[in-house]
Amino acid sequence: MPRRTATMLASTLILIALLCAGVLIPVPYSEMSPGPTVNTLGDARGEPVLQIKGHKTYPTSGHLNMTTVRVTGADYDMNIVEAVYGWLAHDSVIVPHDTLYPNGKTEEESTQENAEEFSQSQESAKVAALKELKIPVTSRVVVSTVVKDSAAQGKLHAGDVIKAVDGTAVTKPEDVAKLVTLRKPGENVVFTIVPAKTAAAAEKAGKEPQGSEEITLTTRKAPSEDPANPSEDRAIVGIQAGTDHTFPFEVDIKLADVGGPSAGLMFSLGIIDKLTPGDLTGGEFVAGTGTIDDAGKVGPIGGINMKLVGARNAGARYFLTPDDNCAAAAADTPSGLTLVRVKTLADAKKSLDTIRTGDPAGLPSCSAG
Repeated sequence: MPRRTATMLASTLILIALLCAGVLIPVPYSEMSPGPTVNTLGDARGEPVLQIKGHKTYPTSGHLNMTTVRVTGADYDMNIVEAVYGWLAHDSVIVPHDTLYPNGKTEEESTQENAEEFSQSQESAKVAALKELKIPVTSRVVVSTVVKDSAAQGKLHAGDVIKAVDGTAVTKPEDVAKLVTLRKPGENVVFTIVPAKTAAAAEKAGKEPQGSEEITLTTRKAPSEDPANPSEDRAIVGIQAGTDHTFPFEVDIKLADVGGPSAGLMFSLGIIDKLTPGDLTGGEFVAGTGTIDDAGKVGPIGGINMKLVGARNAGARYFLTPDDNCAAAAADTPSGLTLVRVKTLADAKKSLDTIRTGDPAGLPSCSAG
């Protein structure tokens, strides 16, 4: 066989071997890509995303789109070829697998966590929107979860309203842990609560829960979070406190197959638009993202660049961008999309007023670096 032919054959075989290796050998990476966007003012799967009963609502126009990111599953084995293609593509991002699924988190665990965060974001979105409109919302501290085999198991239950700990009134979830840790492990602590069933019945009737009772728990020693500095004195009872709310009318958010907390801002704006005369957007296509807390503070999210691409592909002209995501967003903004920096729900609402008047030069912008 001529030397040139042999060399070409050997090179071809090596190339084939490398391609096979590239396809068969998994690498520890995952892919993020633009997900679907949903207009919070419109419908999803045949029903309105925002459903309000018991209060006057108004017609809306334009778009206030929440944005999403698709990610590969926890069990998906990406190969070298896919990773290289993703690195070269503009509409996807390749990240270490542990970035999306830290500490060996399974896809089921990640889905459950995202569902819980999505539920909490809906609650905060409703609270923030109604507070922005000066509509009263009643809030109370409740037992969110009870740890298995803890001192509280069987005595406290999820949904119990916590009125006081050792006689000191509780107004915020963090008050509970502070008051419990005033005790030493092994000492008793007294919770004044309204049982979950009583509280639920009162909420359904639109009333403040009544009929409290006292529950005595014996505290236990908290497990050490740092083996080098063991905690010997911190007392716990094995619950996580949270906040529950009573709304003056019904506000439901109907959106399936979406997780995480990043749609909070856009849900709040959609609720405000439906509860007030006129259009927040003036008919413009506005998309955005951002977590939101009960006070209306907007927080950062992940996958900002993928959400920008998804929004622009859907037709958005403006993108409401959390302040902490601004630099990354400004470094790679799709053509034709105007970034609008927001820190609070009030900021976002003010920016929509500016967009509606047709003067984008007055919008707070994002800058790279």
